[in-house]
Amino acid sequence: MPDISKKNYWYIAGLHFQCRRCGRCCSGPGEGYIWVTKPEMQFIADYLNITIEELSRRYLKRIGFRTTIIEEPNTRNCIFLDKSTEQNKCIIYPVRPSQCRNWPFWPENLRSPADWNKAAQKCPGVNRGKKYTFEQIEKIKKRKKWCLNEK
Repeated sequence: MPDISKKNYWYIAGLHFQCRRCGRCCSGPGEGYIWVTKPEMQFIADYLNITIEELSRRYLKRIGFRTTIIEEPNTRNCIFLDKSTEQNKCIIYPVRPSQCRNWPFWPENLRSPADWNKAAQKCPGVNRGKKYTFEQIEKIKKRKKWCLNEK
């Protein structure tokens, strides 16, 4: 299999990111989808000490063949974002979906420096803190199923 040349990636020198726990990546106003897999649903249900049926009824919805976590109807915040304290908090953080774990290293944020800087306008942790190498970023981008012992 041919090795993709690193010269095609604008972030070859790495990128900085440190979560500030601001909750902006989990907040509206725009509607989005927080895709969850069946194993992730089971982890969330177990973590909340509810059945998967109750989780599905209260917190999830189907979009085509996929399942997403619902959002608060007025704010468009993720239903699991607790903004009642000074520091916003994900109430399912230890079992949050892969999509959440991979932020901000999403393909749409890595298309160009402009897209990365657009993400930085919403997220104060982008371009700050820990430096991720090109190799680390590529590994994160490809990580799909954290709950199946993928590190």
